[in-house]
Amino acid sequence: MEKFSFWQRWLFIVSLVVAAFGTFMALFNQSSLFAIFNHQIDPIFWDSGIVPDGATRFQGWSYGVLGATTAGWGIFMAFMVRYPFKKRERWAWNCLVVGLLFWYLLDTGISLAYGVVFNALFNSAILIAVALPIVFTKQYFEDRIS
Repeated sequence: MEKFSFWQRWLFIVSLVVAAFGTFMALFNQSSLFAIFNHQIDPIFWDSGIVPDGATRFQGWSYGVLGATTAGWGIFMAFMVRYPFKKRERWAWNCLVVGLLFWYLLDTGISLAYGVVFNALFNSAILIAVALPIVFTKQYFEDRIS
């Protein structure tokens, strides 16, 4: 019982961190606060590492939309983990597993296809942070049918 609560809280906190990061990305992607990401990604698409003016607007919009989507995903996960997952409803565990794997394979595959290894590594860190509690809580959902 105690182990389940630990992993459930862990997953809830990670979900809130994902939502906070998405909000940060949406609001600050064109600021120096987001520089660590831009310094890793920009040179892959622009040899000089300097984004042309027109592309800067597009980049700001696309990161803004991606950030908003990421924030929504984090909030969705937080609610899933806080309510049906905490009640050990099997469908909530299945939903998290399928959604996580679908996101990871598609996002990481596209990132690698475009040579954005930094994003693939970032995705892998998120995968580990979310997959650990999912793996360690599986036993609590085994005998539950929903």
